[in-house]
Amino acid sequence: MSIRNASTEQVPAVSGIGPAQARRAGIAAFVGTTIEWFDFFIYGTASALVLGKLFFPEASPAIGTLAAFATFAVGFIARPLGGIIFGHFGDKFGRKNTVITTLLLMGGATVGVGLLPTYAQIGVLAPILLVLLRIIQGVAMGGEWGGAVLIATEFAPPKKKILYGAFAQQGSPVGNLLATVAFLALTSLSAESFGSWGWRLPFLASAILILIGLYVRLKISETPEMLKAIQSKTSKRVPLLEILRNHYGVVLLSGGAVVAGVSLTYVKTTFALSWATQDLGYSRAEFLQVITVALVAQVFIQPLGALLASKINVRTAILWMLVPEIVLLPFMFTMISTGNIILAMLGMVLATIPTCMYYATLAGVLAQLFPAHIRYTGISVSYQLATAIFAGTAPFLSQMLLNVSGSIWAVVCLGIGYVVLSLVCMLVLLRGKAWTGRDGQAETASP
Repeated sequence: MSIRNASTEQVPAVSGIGPAQARRAGIAAFVGTTIEWFDFFIYGTASALVLGKLFFPEASPAIGTLAAFATFAVGFIARPLGGIIFGHFGDKFGRKNTVITTLLLMGGATVGVGLLPTYAQIGVLAPILLVLLRIIQGVAMGGEWGGAVLIATEFAPPKKKILYGAFAQQGSPVGNLLATVAFLALTSLSAESFGSWGWRLPFLASAILILIGLYVRLKISETPEMLKAIQSKTSKRVPLLEILRNHYGVVLLSGGAVVAGVSLTYVKTTFALSWATQDLGYSRAEFLQVITVALVAQVFIQPLGALLASKINVRTAILWMLVPEIVLLPFMFTMISTGNIILAMLGMVLATIPTCMYYATLAGVLAQLFPAHIRYTGISVSYQLATAIFAGTAPFLSQMLLNVSGSIWAVVCLGIGYVVLSLVCMLVLLRGKAWTGRDGQAETASP
């Protein structure tokens, strides 16, 4: 089914969606985002371990790492562009074919990185091509997230939008876990083999995963809310203009609310991996094990955040999720600083719990802040602006703060700042007139 003929389909009543159809949509969102996040995260792991040496060999190790993290950040800077482009098509013509396009775009760029010659082979053209492929990854990821969230939430049963939105969010830790395990499996290679060809294998394996994701997404139908918007002709010629005219305050607050959910991941994994292996004496295999254990914990714990927010007042749930992170983040870095792998695992797992539970709630909350005909653009711009400004720069800023101050506590303060910003913005959003509570039912504000 093409995007343009979506309006010819019969529009089912939202209340008539069966549980099996809703689950199928949730699973499709989960599988697709898992694959896209795997592609996006393997770049982050590679940038911490090897890209600086291969593509910026003339720089010192610290500067080379900064340069690799800068190319990592470029993918995030491109994400708002992807959110605008694919949000436009997703709001105008439908969610399904838009997310199929983003999946193919991401896969092509990722395989391209795996085939890319290094600086030693083609000189300065190598980092230029690396940046271009990372930009394509960013554009694809910028369009992917919003569409996957809406496929899950717009099929969701009444009063379960936050819970079903967590299907799309679950792709992030699972994709990150797969990316980390992929590189962990390569630690048995010699440094020479890993640097010459081993690091390429996760990128090339993406081709197989993309085919799986494509098969799953071709099986789903267009969301009923989108079909209804198309047939009622409520879709706007340029959804972004309506967002900027009438919803800019919600976009800014939503972006602020996203910050902790996305930025701390890269402080705890991408930056911490580089710091621990370069400055603290952990081997690559040891600290990848630390991250792997934390990600396994996240996979199982994260959905509990959406479940909690579906059962109690959302504001209260948000407070319970975010406030503990202010204590647990310093605890994590203290435990890593001991050089003891068991203590590092303990610190990483405990610091992961609050923000991963919060991350699970984000999709369902944001999806209820915008009307259907501009929803893809609204949530994509909000989320991707936050990732571009805060998440993509988190490893770079963390490394820079460490280089300048010589102390990990400067990085800790940066992370706590992310938490406070998100807590304030989310609480303001949940008291604003754009938020009407779960599935359109008004909520009474907590005292």
